[in-house]
This record gives sequence, structure tokens and C-alpha cells, in this order.
Amino acid sequence: MLLFKKNKIIILSLTVVVLLFSLALTLTDKDKYKSLFTERYQIKTPYIPQELDFAGEKMPVEQADIRERLDREIMATTFWQSNTMMLMKRSKKYFPIIEQILAENNIPSDFKYLCVQESGLANVASPAGAKGFWQLMEGTAKPLGLEMNSHVDERYHLEKATQAACKYLKESYAQLNNWTLTAASYNRGLNGTSRDLSSQGVNSFYDLYMNDETSRYIFRIVAYKMIFENPEVYGFYLNEEDYYKLKPRIIETVDTTINSLSNFAKDRGTNYKILKLMNPWLRDKSLPNKAGKAYKVELPFEK
Repeated sequence: MLLFKKNKIIILSLTVVVLLFSLALTLTDKDKYKSLFTERYQIKTPYIPQELDFAGEKMPVEQADIRERLDREIMATTFWQSNTMMLMKRSKKYFPIIEQILAENNIPSDFKYLCVQESGLANVASPAGAKGFWQLMEGTAKPLGLEMNSHVDERYHLEKATQAACKYLKESYAQLNNWTLTAASYNRGLNGTSRDLSSQGVNSFYDLYMNDETSRYIFRIVAYKMIFENPEVYGFYLNEEDYYKLKPRIIETVDTTINSLSNFAKDRGTNYKILKLMNPWLRDKSLPNKAGKAYKVELPFEK
């Protein structure tokens, strides 16, 4: 009986020792993790330079409200890492096309970041009906020369939509004589921007009191510019092979009706999916063409 009691005491003592040892290990692990997390993992305010511009026009970051508004957007863009990384990967695929058309129209290269802000460099459609990379509304796109019907919507044609956007931007700049205001007018509308300037008696975007969306618009565009042009400053490290690239392609001019785009693709050694991905402006399964209009259809080069 005495032996049993002694063994019981020993077992209890060992249990207590084990529990205390386990607790000590847990505390040690916690302290180690705390040290690692607080000392090595640090969230810091993203860098904002003392001098900054959009389209060659100075952004007055020395003004407290301007710096705070930019700070908000650069933090939102920097710390939404997955989205920003995806946009950066897409940029090498589409920027060369956009930059060339902007240059041909004497529009500053920074406007390619407006396209990033508008659509994320994707052929998306907004609830309001704006479509394509440049998010053009039907009422805006038609006067700019884009074709839109049940079979063709050239708002989804990157080159043609970029040319149309350039026309709009040049018309706005001719009236506003300022690229920053021109960019703001792409969101607010030319008439709305002009009314705001007149009613408030100012001539600078940075002096305007505007709706929240337009008020943030330029700062979001500039945030993309800052990160895309200085990725490592904001913690983004991409190798050249990480960026998406356009595959080689050929152009076939078609001036007759295509009754089946699927058969058209197969006859050229590709498939309907690839044809639609390369020509998102084709909106149906066929392409009626009674007028004999010349359409340029892109096809994979290797096929």
C-alpha cells in the first residue's frame, strides 16, 4: 500500500514537471515568434518622394492634404499585393501597344496608368455599361468612330479603343490646357470638370473640391506610376520571366461574312477559344459582313 502511494506521488510529480516543461516550451516558442514578428516583420509607411509629377506636371506633395491623399492611395496599392502584382505582370503584355499609340498622338506616356486605373488592363464591363481597357461608354465611343453592334464591339479592340481614347483626351486637353485636369475629366467628364473649375474659381486640379471618386482618381493613377516604375522600393520583386508577354501573331484581313467563327478558326489551325481571346471585339459566333468591310483578325503565328 505504501509502495502504491509512493508510485502515485512520483507519477503526479512527473506529470507536473512535464506540464511545467511544456508550458516553458510554449512560452519560449511564443517569445521567439514575438521577437521574429516584431523585429523582422515590419509594416512601414510607403516612400513618397519630395518631388513628384504626372505627365510632366508637378504634384504639390508639400501640401499636407495632397500628401495625405497620395499616402492613402499608395498604401492601398502597395498593400493589396496580389492585385498590384497581377497588374504589373500584365503591363509588359499591353504597355508597348498603348505607349506607341499615345506617342503617335502626342499624349504623355503617363496616361497608360490611367488605363490601369480604369480597367486593370483587362477587357471588363462596368455595371454602368462602360467596356474595354479604356472603359468607354457607348455614347462616348460612337462619336469617336468605334463600331458597336451585336457582332462587333470595338471598345474591346485594344488598338482601336486606345486611338479613340486618345481622341477624347486631345479634345479635353484642347479645352483644359492641362494634362492633370484632362485625366480628371476622363472620370468626371469634360463638362463636369469645366463647371467645377468655373464655379470654384480655380484652375488647378489640386485646388478643386470634387466628388470622392474623382478626388481620388489622379492619386490612384500616380500610385500605380510610383510602384510600377520603382517596384523594389515598395517591396515588389519580379524577374523578367514573371511578366506576361503577347505571343507572336499574324493578321488576316477579312471582307466577307464568316458564318462560323469556330470553323474559321479550325480552318486556320487554331480553335474558337484562341480566336476569341485574341479578338475580344468579336462578340458573337459569326461575323455578318454585307457591306464588305475589311476586318483585321489576329491569329497565332505558329499556326
